[in-house]
Amino acid sequence: MVADSAEVIVVGLGAMGSATSMQLAARGIDVIGLDRYRPPHEFGSTHGQTRITRLAIGEGTEYVPLARRSHELWREIERDTGERLLTHTGGLIMASADSPFLAQTRAAANQYAIEHENLDEAAITERFPMFTLAPGTEGYFEPEAGYVRPEAAVRAQLELAKQHGAQLHFGERAVHWSASGSGVNVETDAGRYRAQRLVLSAGPWLPELFPEGAGTFAVYRQVMYWFPIREPREQLDTMPIYIFALGGAPEGFVHLNGFYGFPPIDGLVKLATESYDRTAVPDGRQHPASAEEITAMYATCVAPHLSWLEPEPARTVSCLYTNTRGSRFVIDRHPVHERVQIVSPCSGHGFKHSAAIGEAVAQLLVDGASQIDLSPFAL
Repeated sequence: MVADSAEVIVVGLGAMGSATSMQLAARGIDVIGLDRYRPPHEFGSTHGQTRITRLAIGEGTEYVPLARRSHELWREIERDTGERLLTHTGGLIMASADSPFLAQTRAAANQYAIEHENLDEAAITERFPMFTLAPGTEGYFEPEAGYVRPEAAVRAQLELAKQHGAQLHFGERAVHWSASGSGVNVETDAGRYRAQRLVLSAGPWLPELFPEGAGTFAVYRQVMYWFPIREPREQLDTMPIYIFALGGAPEGFVHLNGFYGFPPIDGLVKLATESYDRTAVPDGRQHPASAEEITAMYATCVAPHLSWLEPEPARTVSCLYTNTRGSRFVIDRHPVHERVQIVSPCSGHGFKHSAAIGEAVAQLLVDGASQIDLSPFAL
């Protein structure tokens, strides 16, 4: 027996699902949103206090319109909810002169007339003395870069979705779905639902719901670290978000072999890097850093570049990246079922784009086309 029905069912209410649900509901679409936990939560990809946002995207110029529109949408959501979501700190990328990531970032900034400065090693050291640089380091500084608060963003968008009439079901796991020419059905561990369209935005749980994509993407555990400040340094109150691009990425991934970080918040500096050594399976638990990982993080990233931090982090938190080869997004119709939309994976750099992706997916489902071109993210 079908428990409820709607025009669109959204499975997974993290970054992409919350944005899509809000945008659909705001357009008067009857939406049912399903999530196995109670978002925002710390078992997937959308948590960790802060997420970097920047306009010039080194992963590809096709992402720039999404980042730019997302900044506008964060401000609109802030006005509608009173939540503080987006903070402009400026953003600094530091890399060797031959870094492809640095070159692609500069190219995107030039193509889209994004305000920026190119800095040499001396200029970086003078303006940002908290960083210790390798000889020959060059920099790219973008004033409009900064960070978004992911938990607050998800919470705000789900609240707006609910205000616009969306039915949100938390703690309900989707176990099976089917589609036909007349609609879609979703079975959960608590009920059954029917709709005209289905959006699968389940992040690292997507392999359960879209096994046809098993050869296209894989899930990897990543770790975020919060280090206390040992020796106060000058100008920390004007510290930007920052990316140290230290070398090449694993084959097939455009992400840098380096680390990124944030200005101090409550006396702690959040840092993170990326690892693609082995795949992971989401299990509803946290998997914080091991002693070996903490030692390696300090020796490789912290001590050489941010030596004023303590060697032991105050805490560590795991998250999950669902990556494709080439670190691309997948935003496309299901290869077999035209009523089913895949809005994942986002390869570890999706949050900054998520507000605009939700809007574009809603436009696609309601109007038949999106204002921002999604074709670069075809399956």
